[in-house]
Amino acid sequence: MRPYFIAFELMIYLLFGLCLLHAWRAGIAVVWRLAAGVLFGILLEYGTIQQLQSYSYGKFLIMLGDVPLPIGVAWGCIVYSARLFSKGSGLPAWARPLLSALFALNIDLSMDAIAIRLGFWNWAIDIHSQFFGVPYGNFWAWFWVVFSFTAGLRLILTWKHPLSAWLAPLGAMIGGVLVVLLTNRLIVSISIVSYTLYVLFVALVLAGALLLVVVLRLRDGGGYGTGAKFRVSMDLPATMVPLSFHAFFLVAGTISGIYFRVPALLVVSLLMAAVGGYMHRDAFRSIGTEKISAS
Repeated sequence: MRPYFIAFELMIYLLFGLCLLHAWRAGIAVVWRLAAGVLFGILLEYGTIQQLQSYSYGKFLIMLGDVPLPIGVAWGCIVYSARLFSKGSGLPAWARPLLSALFALNIDLSMDAIAIRLGFWNWAIDIHSQFFGVPYGNFWAWFWVVFSFTAGLRLILTWKHPLSAWLAPLGAMIGGVLVVLLTNRLIVSISIVSYTLYVLFVALVLAGALLLVVVLRLRDGGGYGTGAKFRVSMDLPATMVPLSFHAFFLVAGTISGIYFRVPALLVVSLLMAAVGGYMHRDAFRSIGTEKISAS
């Protein structure tokens, strides 16, 4: 399985290079936002492992204690690309963190069940339980990880002060970690009371966010690419980050034989890749004419 670790880590660093180049062209303050996303990813992983002790990582090339560096970098890339995508969605500013969080979930739904079978990380549950060995609470956590950081960053950036651009990533990082730890504790408490309530609560939160985003888009004239307020995101990281994750795990799942052993995972991966491709269809047509915008 080691080649998959190396290939994944190299892919993450290449994606970070793409995001860093984009951020650098947008300004040093945007570079700080990208860097804060990476630091946020490392801190939340360390905090969650210590808090819940529900999963552990395999050994990657560069480890920071129990947390692989590429995992923190991957969080930074996902958050950065999610914000770029939601910025061009035409949604009201207050609703964009919801879309950013759903953007990230689209990646994780096709990634996590494959990653555990490659040994990237291991959950403390049976490989066949819940979502193909992935706790349902993991998707709840992904939602709040991306929502809390992007919402905090957006909120502080509305403060009309020369220092807001520099304080916003720091505030988003600290606030995001606190929100994630609190929501982790909430979902664990619910799961102790009732497993059915736990599953229902996770499903309602995620379905509610999806429904709200869809209603807002339909209200503005249709799906992605049709609303009058929609601006096609031609920023390459917004498209290349999710595309790379989907492609990597589709290839790894096929070569490793995971899809042959669990065919339902292939269906899930293809569905999530199709959803991602549909959301980015206008951006694909615009590759090569991208414009740099601050995330």
